[in-house]
Amino acid sequence: MGWANGFWRFLFGNNDSEFPENGLEGLTTLVREAKVPGLAVTVLHRGEVVLNQGLGYAHLGDKILIDTQNTLFRIASVSKPITGLALAQMVREGLLDWDDSVYEYVPDFPRKAHDISLRQLASHTAGIRGYKGIEYGLNRPMTLAEGINLFQDDPLLFEPGTDYLYNSFDFCLLSLAMQNASGMPFPEYVSQKVLLPLGLEKTQAEIKNELPESTAHFYTRFKNGFKSAIPVDNGYKLAGGGYLSTSWEVAQLGQALLDGHIPQDSITEEMLRSQTVQGRSVYYGMGWQVSSDTQGRPFVGHVGNGVGGYSVFYVYPEQQMVFSILINCTNPRVEVALNDFVDTTIRELFPSV
Repeated sequence: MGWANGFWRFLFGNNDSEFPENGLEGLTTLVREAKVPGLAVTVLHRGEVVLNQGLGYAHLGDKILIDTQNTLFRIASVSKPITGLALAQMVREGLLDWDDSVYEYVPDFPRKAHDISLRQLASHTAGIRGYKGIEYGLNRPMTLAEGINLFQDDPLLFEPGTDYLYNSFDFCLLSLAMQNASGMPFPEYVSQKVLLPLGLEKTQAEIKNELPESTAHFYTRFKNGFKSAIPVDNGYKLAGGGYLSTSWEVAQLGQALLDGHIPQDSITEEMLRSQTVQGRSVYYGMGWQVSSDTQGRPFVGHVGNGVGGYSVFYVYPEQQMVFSILINCTNPRVEVALNDFVDTTIRELFPSV
């Protein structure tokens, strides 16, 4: 074992496997230089652990170490692939269809100049606006139906299907439609039909003031250090950014896709097919980013950024690799370092790629 592996295992927690020093160094530097309070990283190759390690702290004041299998993080928009899987399951069960009108399930949503389909909501091509001001950090309890009031009276920014605008309000409306179509509370359907069947027992909806003890403290980075993140209530936007999970379970979600535990049928294929606008790819399916990295390697997954949490979830089908990186800090602006880590790791295992 190299010096870096040994030292960081001793100081920051367990590492389930040997790992190239030059790959791990990029992540340990983020903790050493106080760019993140802590992070959990899980990397799998063909289902085998390449790296499974916590770095830094879940709670700085109490010096609580991060456990990749138990420490819960806000996974922010990595919640969207979970919602995509639930939507696909509803299509599979015949509860709804990709191209159904949202008004079929949410008839009280104010009529716009153009119809809006569930596909357009799930692929961010519906024309609904994004956050304004501090809407990203609201701290009041709202049901799914109440959350729609934030944007329901605003005009569409473009005719649905003619452009792409990434936002979480799409998923607020989508989840309300899904809830009404299934006749079950949205989180209950997701738990019964997606999370538990895949063995993701720790992944759960965040309920304010009812956080499990294993939840990491949420931070925001300032010039003079880390401070507790502002309090927020993410209940109304659960589908787009309100789940908690561990790096291990997020990685298991990706592995389930590679292993076929998620049905390998035309419905999953459609979920993971990049949608197009006027003949151009938007590099997004239904709840999943569908893209390629800087080296041209295809991947699916998502990046998440929310109050007190930042997340990276990549599944590389050709390399049969899964990357899960969770950080307990509002946008720490370390995406370059994280992507460098992913690239270095792949190069170590596939020198010719």
